[in-house]
Amino acid sequence: MIAFDNVAYNYGGGELLSEVSLRLAPGSFHFLTGPSGAGKSTFLKLAYAELLPTAGRVTIFDREVRSLTRDDVARTRRRIGVVHQDVQFLDHLPLAANVSLPLMVSGRTGDSRDLTDLLQWVGLGQLADALPPQLSGGERQRAALARAVIMGPDVILADEPTGNLDWEMSLRLLTLLVELNKMGKTILVATHDLNLIRTAKNQVAARVLRIRNRRIQLAGADL
Repeated sequence: MIAFDNVAYNYGGGELLSEVSLRLAPGSFHFLTGPSGAGKSTFLKLAYAELLPTAGRVTIFDREVRSLTRDDVARTRRRIGVVHQDVQFLDHLPLAANVSLPLMVSGRTGDSRDLTDLLQWVGLGQLADALPPQLSGGERQRAALARAVIMGPDVILADEPTGNLDWEMSLRLLTLLVELNKMGKTILVATHDLNLIRTAKNQVAARVLRIRNRRIQLAGADL
């Protein structure tokens, strides 16, 4: 799916990530941990070609990112759903329209029943006509997940998706991510929340990666 081979990334004159080599296999579930500023968001941006590595190779669906044209990047990103911590919506559009925006942008027409089913799946069926400012933090994150998966991606990348949520809402979002993984989706979640990771490991065969000293290591049992 996505492979990093001896990847480095420099930012502001310094090296943020160094000698990163790993593969996200189809159907795998990974958590990425590390202190603020360690490079978790940068790693995710490298994984969906928002950034290019300073050194090394990033391969997405068997294509090296430097070889991708702008159109190639757009097509590649249709296979990767991204959930950002700071969720952005168009406040003048109802929830259903916001969730279906990726379909509109890509020129695809979706079945309204599929959209209804998707909103029901994330527990927002009754809020299809609500405007984003009317949504709670947990509702916004679940809406962001619905928007991320509406194109039927193979990979879901989530950047601190529970960072602003209480524990109950965090568990609801985790349940949805676990369900997606059991459907065969590849999941990578960047998070500070070790309790969330411990809970997830009781439900799914998740591997934990940790950024330390600019490198990504497989975390041990100390979690």
